[in-house]
Amino acid sequence: MAGVDGTYDCTVKSPLGDQKLTLTVTQSGDAFTGQASGAMGASDVNGTVDGNTLAWKQQMTVPMPMTLDITATVDGDTINGSVGAGAFGSFPLSGMRTA
Repeated sequence: MAGVDGTYDCTVKSPLGDQKLTLTVTQSGDAFTGQASGAMGASDVNGTVDGNTLAWKQQMTVPMPMTLDITATVDGDTINGSVGAGAFGSFPLSGMRTA
């Protein structure tokens, strides 16, 4: 398994409360594909890999249409990063790789 490949159970600390999210990641060279799913829906994601850091943009529609700008670093089985929500600021993301 590549260093960032896997499924992660994540939490984003947002003004709407803790948002649970399942993130799957499959690395191919300096890119990755996967899916992010949670209570507010699911979407395919793709982005870049730099070492053990992932970066991607993700569209959301609930509670309003917005593009999220996400970066996260994998360290062993943990993932930590931030979710940029434009004028609403940035929120911490954290999680663990599932078995």
